[in-house]
Amino acid sequence: ASVAYYNSPFIEAVIVFFMFLSGANFMLHYAALKGKLNYFKDKEFIFYVIVLLGSILVMTADLRYSVFNSLSDAFRYSSFQAVSIMTTTGFTTSNFDAYPSLSRVILLVLMFIGGCAASTGGGIKNIRILIILKYFYREIYQFIHPNAILSIKIGEDTIPDDVLKGVMGFFIGYMAIFIVSTLIVTAYGIDIITAISSVAATQGNVGPGLGLVGPMYTYAFLPDIIKIVLTFCMWVGRLEIFTVMVLFVPDFWKE
Repeated sequence: ASVAYYNSPFIEAVIVFFMFLSGANFMLHYAALKGKLNYFKDKEFIFYVIVLLGSILVMTADLRYSVFNSLSDAFRYSSFQAVSIMTTTGFTTSNFDAYPSLSRVILLVLMFIGGCAASTGGGIKNIRILIILKYFYREIYQFIHPNAILSIKIGEDTIPDDVLKGVMGFFIGYMAIFIVSTLIVTAYGIDIITAISSVAATQGNVGPGLGLVGPMYTYAFLPDIIKIVLTFCMWVGRLEIFTVMVLFVPDFWKE
């Protein structure tokens, strides 16, 4: 059973709308209820919308060219799957594992990005991705202009160095867990597409992945040891890395 059972563009549109809202910062929704529509004053929300719309447009073109004869069908399915995956809702209306390679790569990337801060979404979060991109831009700019001093800003707010270090530390930790977990999964004979997507999907709390854990399959066939690894990925992804890692620091238990 899935949303595809209803085969209703209207029902899918309603679900897309609420999935989109769930992936945004809930503080913006609270402010909206108070009469302050600050959505497009928030840089993370703007980034969230740009990434989502860009993904939908590219996927629509890709699906229209390779899969669907109708532009409306291509837009319908690409928009639902892009929003569902990026907000880590995990609903499906079609077998996106059968999509062309470009669309599947986009969905895989969206699994990593996830929703906004203070949303129901998992993943790395849009605000961290935005800060990381600005950090890389600063490093490239300073490489070209060694004497330049360029601070990282989100809107009018300058990002302090300790926050930047925390974001970079989180990103490195997230990717380290992803790489190690993927290596463990592949060590048990699982193909690379299934291994990468299963770890990305569980660590981002998405649900369905690609390959043998795609929307038409389940995780039931995987060996128990891999299920334990993927369960750990879900746990770390949901609670955030630092919250879990602090449990392994001896000083935490002494206090």
